[in-house]
Amino acid sequence: MTATLHQLHRPLGSTGLMVSPLGLGTVKLGRDQGVKYPNGFSIPDDEQARQLLALARDLGINLIDTAPAYGVSEERLGPLLAGQRDEWVIVSKVGEEFENGQSRFDFSPEHTRFSVERSLRRLRTDRIELVLVHSDGNDLEILRDSGVYQTLAELKREGKILAFGLSGKTVKGGLLALEQGDCAMVTYNLNEQAERPVIDYAAAHGKGILVKKALASGHLAPGEDPVRRSFELLFRQPGVGSAIVGTINPRHLTDNVRTVAAVLTGSC
Repeated sequence: MTATLHQLHRPLGSTGLMVSPLGLGTVKLGRDQGVKYPNGFSIPDDEQARQLLALARDLGINLIDTAPAYGVSEERLGPLLAGQRDEWVIVSKVGEEFENGQSRFDFSPEHTRFSVERSLRRLRTDRIELVLVHSDGNDLEILRDSGVYQTLAELKREGKILAFGLSGKTVKGGLLALEQGDCAMVTYNLNEQAERPVIDYAAAHGKGILVKKALASGHLAPGEDPVRRSFELLFRQPGVGSAIVGTINPRHLTDNVRTVAAVLTGSC
């Protein structure tokens, strides 16, 4: 019998959202330029994408991660999720735009509101469960000076988003993001563990943590089952809600789910 995550959903901090311990990242549904993976890939067509989403649902994944910077990911997800919107927790972002092969950043209140309302249209939905600030690395300056968090708080009060936070790159940024918001997305894997204090803070204060690059974007060192060791490392931390994995390979997705289920249930 195929292992699934249906019985292993968990709260994302105190957001009120229940999420699967693995989330599906969708950069590969919308963009194949400027992505940091060791192997090339082809963007799946609509039927392949539909099958991947159906498999994710069958495996008990309910968290889907997208962003305006992921090319046409949001536009594709809108129609692909038609009729099943309530079965998904959608995470999107603000701040980064990807145009003509280049990223540019805008964290102003005006662009933040424009971006969220555009994402709502693209995703064909009336709310986005979680919106994260897509940092350029200047986490503290963005949170203190741009007005982006204040605008996201307004959008939350309006019911257009249910929670907000930061996908950042620094410990200080992650801590400030959690003090003033609901969730942080951090890098944490066998190779990079500098943001551990953010995870610990979240666990102590009932805040949400999503992990990006959980498998080091495919750059894990060889050894005894690096994927298993990665997930053991992650889920040893009580603050971790879910790890985002951006695979478009059905077998990899199934294998990752099996491994996470084994780690979380203590089976071999």
